[in-house]
Amino acid sequence: MIRSMFSAISGLRAHRTMLDVVGNNISNTSTAGFKSSATVFEDVLSETLQGAGAGAEDGTTGGTNPSQIGLGVSVARISTNFSQGALQNTGRELDFAIRGDGFFAVESAGARTYTRAGSMSLDADGRLVSATGGLIQGWSADGTGQINTNVGVAGITVPVGTTAAPNATTDIALSGNLPADATIGDTFVTGVEIYNSLGDTEMVALTFENTAANEWTVTGTYGDPATAVTLTDNVVTFDATTGAVATPADFAIDLAAGEIPDFGAVTISLDGDSGAVTQFGGLSTLSVASQDGFGAGILQSISMSQEGVLVGSFSNGINRPLAQLAIANFTNPEGLEKSGGSMFSATINSGDPQLAAAGNGGRGLIASGTLEMSNVDLAQEFVTLITAQRGFQANSRVVTSSDEVLSDIVNLKR
Repeated sequence: MIRSMFSAISGLRAHRTMLDVVGNNISNTSTAGFKSSATVFEDVLSETLQGAGAGAEDGTTGGTNPSQIGLGVSVARISTNFSQGALQNTGRELDFAIRGDGFFAVESAGARTYTRAGSMSLDADGRLVSATGGLIQGWSADGTGQINTNVGVAGITVPVGTTAAPNATTDIALSGNLPADATIGDTFVTGVEIYNSLGDTEMVALTFENTAANEWTVTGTYGDPATAVTLTDNVVTFDATTGAVATPADFAIDLAAGEIPDFGAVTISLDGDSGAVTQFGGLSTLSVASQDGFGAGILQSISMSQEGVLVGSFSNGINRPLAQLAIANFTNPEGLEKSGGSMFSATINSGDPQLAAAGNGGRGLIASGTLEMSNVDLAQEFVTLITAQRGFQANSRVVTSSDEVLSDIVNLKR
């Protein structure tokens, strides 16, 4: 009877632990990035009343099986379920979720932890931090937007209020049409705004004059009053049949450095990748298709690519990488230890963290404007709750029944 009571008590303890785990799962059903846990039981060492016996050598008797009485139950382990949680759209630009494997790396007070909760923000110093103030780890871009992921990670700082340096115009692409039915002397003008290395601008007027059949001569002026500039290879001829530029592909007009004070050389393409100038009848649609110059700009907003690249949008229309998030992977994620604040810590059985960019080496991709919700299955948790309750209740009945039998034994002497 004493043995049955001790077995039942072990069952009460085990099912109490099970209830604790289920209660924690249910309480975190709305916790972003939470991973549910499950209780795994195992029986404890059994008492052997009779060992296994071998049969007689002459075959007259068979072997016998062992007779054992179990001594109860214990909790073998509490496992963590790292399955993907549902993604919830928040619309907030600093909410991120990992679609697939991996963890965000966070450093706080010199200790590095890992999380699936991607609700981040910027502190007063422009540092990207977690909800608990930990520094999000990754790689920062250099002044040209290049990111080297082959170096160690560090806290990411978004340079709020930073400016993007201007870029001098070196290439301009024109597109559109010059009328094939133009007469000698007809002119068509298009304006081109160019930038120098300091971001200063100058408007250049390009005049296309019809000087012969299928032939146009280009001249340029700038400023007020207009000052002429010298253009190299400024005679354009068109194929009378196709209307395309008859000279070799990528035909260009060159504006030499110094033609406009403080401005560099500029190549004006009429037959490039951005479009081509044609000569068809009745249309005059000549315009600038693209140019590579721009002025200085101020950081206005940030966004995240699915590879975890934090991209800054500047007031001059330029988008430039600012940093890239580091995604940690582990050989055995179930070996991680929950350390509070939706964080996990590496252990000797999880393996060392392997940091790389999102989408690399089996790591998941980043979804911006979303959060990964808890992966707790409430329906399953309620079933487990009932199972734990019934198990606890049944073990308590064993204690009660054993007590009644012991009481009857004591009363035998009366």
